[in-house]
Amino acid sequence: MPDVPWWSVVSSATAPVVLAGGWAVAGDLQPGRYDPVRQSVSVLAAMGATDRWVMTIAFVVTAMCYLATGLGLRPAASAGRLMLVTAGLAGMMVAVSPEPATGGFSLAHAVWSTVGFTVLTAWPLCAWRRGPGVPWALRPTVAVGVAVVIVVILAWFAAELMTGGTQIGLAERVAGEAQALWPLLVVVSCRQAAKRTAHSHHRQLTRSARSSHA
Repeated sequence: MPDVPWWSVVSSATAPVVLAGGWAVAGDLQPGRYDPVRQSVSVLAAMGATDRWVMTIAFVVTAMCYLATGLGLRPAASAGRLMLVTAGLAGMMVAVSPEPATGGFSLAHAVWSTVGFTVLTAWPLCAWRRGPGVPWALRPTVAVGVAVVIVVILAWFAAELMTGGTQIGLAERVAGEAQALWPLLVVVSCRQAAKRTAHSHHRQLTRSARSSHA
């Protein structure tokens, strides 16, 4: 089982931190009272928002992290890695397609946000592998469980959007962080599996060396 390069470890750990840090800082910069529970994250990067560059940069950096993680996650199936890369590209498009200043509707923003949420939900189902020594986060049962949990969270978010609920921002943030954290957990599980494999190989070599000297 191939290992994950260090730069993908960094990118997977950076994504959830930058995403949460971006909306926290950008929210504090808004005049008046910005309510992170009721209001969407997209408001922070909308045209006319105060210091909208903060959330825009957070979107871009998070998207670049998905790209890097997908490229370096060699233990995962190629289809899953491609979906992570696609999520990164969609994130870039979200950043360059802000909502209008009037709080109106942006079709481009909605489309690319939907693409991003969709591929980040589906990628665990396309990344799994079978066989001995597969990292725990890439096992089919785990992947299905994670996808189900994320679908439930997204259903909550969709319901809030369609009904004009009072927890749109909270649901969006929970969904975003859940999707950003999962690649990190997959990377951690892959690194752990690689270490176990290397340790097992070292023990086998040691035993072989002892046998040859006996």
